[in-house]
Amino acid sequence: MPGRERKPSSNNLGAMRAPATFESLKIRNYRIFFAGQVLNWTGTWVSWVAQGWLVLRLTDSGFSLGLITALQWSPILLFGAWAGVVADRFEKRKILLFTNGSAAILSLILGIATVAGWVTLPLVIVVAVLLGLVTALDNPTRQAFTMEMVGRERITNAVSLNTATFTIARVVGPVIAALLIKTVGIGECFLVNTVSFIPISVALLRMDRSQLMPVPAVERGPRQVREGMRYVGSLPVLKVLLIMMAVIGTFQYNFQVILPLLAKHTFHGDAGTFGLLGATLGAGMFIGSMTNATFGRPGRRIILVAGFSLALFTFAVAAAPTLLLAALMMIPLGASSMAFLATMNSSLQLTSSDAMRGRVMALYFVLFLGSTPIGAPILGWVAEAISPRAAFAFGATATLVACAYGYFKLPAIKTEPRGSTVPDELEEALQEAR
Repeated sequence: MPGRERKPSSNNLGAMRAPATFESLKIRNYRIFFAGQVLNWTGTWVSWVAQGWLVLRLTDSGFSLGLITALQWSPILLFGAWAGVVADRFEKRKILLFTNGSAAILSLILGIATVAGWVTLPLVIVVAVLLGLVTALDNPTRQAFTMEMVGRERITNAVSLNTATFTIARVVGPVIAALLIKTVGIGECFLVNTVSFIPISVALLRMDRSQLMPVPAVERGPRQVREGMRYVGSLPVLKVLLIMMAVIGTFQYNFQVILPLLAKHTFHGDAGTFGLLGATLGAGMFIGSMTNATFGRPGRRIILVAGFSLALFTFAVAAAPTLLLAALMMIPLGASSMAFLATMNSSLQLTSSDAMRGRVMALYFVLFLGSTPIGAPILGWVAEAISPRAAFAFGATATLVACAYGYFKLPAIKTEPRGSTVPDELEEALQEAR
């Protein structure tokens, strides 16, 4: 790569930084995938906002909102590790086509039911659980597929750009949802989400498969989930990172539950208030994603600084006396959140062997999203019994504790290529797992 071999002078350094931010977009397959993801994630956020508001309309209960959120993510907790085995064994592009199609159908069902006026809480629950099953398979596959599109050299950049697509949607989605809810209704939000799956599916179908860099498929064998767990336990870096993610994922990343309650009960607002808080959080996430795409790299220091910053700004939101100040604090909260997640994601991918990457990323999502069934009802109850501010402070405290643990236990993160096989020093342990 000539652009990387040439050392820019200090005068040209700023000019050289901007192109590096979008380095992965030079690859056609990733470029069309990126564009499809922006639209798809936007539709997903529209749907998530609408679902939260629909549940509050049906129940007016923070606990019910937390419970349904828990049910939606429970399949990741229960089946996420097996989804990693599927991601390692089958062609990832085809898996993603299946998950996108399934999610579109489920969103269409919920949209029609809501527009027609016969939506019920049990129907919302059934659709939420089925979407959780689809997500359990989609997430580790999507993450591992990124490596196949861009390779090891660009994975940190691509992961940051992936989070940027998520955060662009995090800004735009709640705004669109709020406008739709106010002007036409909640059901139309789910129909918009259905349409958003078309571009990403077209992108997957139009990819040049000869330009992909797939790793050899893992052959079917016994105890492959256990093998992945033993692999993680044998590498201190992976073990500590995933323990941190378990705590932070359980108690910090429940914005879907707390933000509607903060908007409605703390600041006595409506869907527009919810949209404002979601949009400013998303704006911060976008800033964090783009900064990480330009300057980010896997590393212990970045993970810890971002994690401690996440805790600090979450405390600030919990203490904010006005809506305006809370919305402003959402920006640095979102930036530190994305710096933490993007660095955690790329560190896990680059530390894992090719043969184990799908299973490692599946465990990551089990702990990140699959922990929601544990954390969401707890935080929903805290928000209802005490206040949404207390729920935010609870998450901040958990993040602080997890980062303190990482400060003392997390070793240096080494990202040298490991090839497509498991490191020799772990072979004996994995043989025992088999």
